[in-house]
Amino acid sequence: MPPRRTPTARQKRLGTELRKMRIAAGMTTEFAAGLLGVPRTNVPNMESGRSGISADRVRVLAGNYGCPDASLVDALADMAGERGKGWWETYRGVLPVGFLDIAEMEWHATRMRMALTVHLPGLFQTEERARAVFDQVFPRLPDGEVEARVAQRMDRAQVLDKPDPPEVDVILHEAALRMEFGGGDVSRRQLEHILRMTDRDNVTVRVIPFKSGGFPGAGQSVIYAEAAVPQLDVVELDSTHGPEFIDSEMQLRKYRAQLEQLESVTLASEPSRDFIRQIIHQL
Repeated sequence: MPPRRTPTARQKRLGTELRKMRIAAGMTTEFAAGLLGVPRTNVPNMESGRSGISADRVRVLAGNYGCPDASLVDALADMAGERGKGWWETYRGVLPVGFLDIAEMEWHATRMRMALTVHLPGLFQTEERARAVFDQVFPRLPDGEVEARVAQRMDRAQVLDKPDPPEVDVILHEAALRMEFGGGDVSRRQLEHILRMTDRDNVTVRVIPFKSGGFPGAGQSVIYAEAAVPQLDVVELDSTHGPEFIDSEMQLRKYRAQLEQLESVTLASEPSRDFIRQIIHQL
């Protein structure tokens, strides 16, 4: 099978973890190739996500590398054993790959912690709000691409209806709640939708009012996606050039600490719901 031309962020992560494991063990690509009975050139492709690898082969490599973390090995084997294409693959070739990578990340997360200052979470956006946001992209997008982005954003919400959906903990700044993309009526319906989302057992929304003053990470939109094991957690940061995915342990620790500090200046869950209701009444 020829190498993948565009591996997903998750496929790349699997390969990266296998490479880190090999290097930590002091083993060469020739050693890995010998274990698997493949040409040496196959190993770099596996470690870049351009070639697939079976769950059994992941266990063979991990065992011979001497990895002592059984939970990590199990999680990597599960990643390797994933078969079939996720719903997001229907948008490949239609939307930038970053949109697909975000949907894939959300689908496999066990918990998501978010902090947003200006925008509202894509998972919580109404169709009207999403369209109003994409209408502001500069330079302006063709109408067909706007509609494709809106459709994909609406499809992302299905992760919340999975049999075992992730926990979603969201911190929203007051600025995000008051930003009137699409006008007052669209904003009112959007905030009402967020309140309905908080009726779900797995969704929590907390607000940082303007009067709380400064806080770490102001201006950033952060999603911290927890995985089956902490070593496979990932942070996604939004930018005008597309999403950036961060997974180094030092950066993961930084963003965990940042989110904990943010939580200390938020309103509690029920007062946050009341705060959102007040804004709705003002629109």
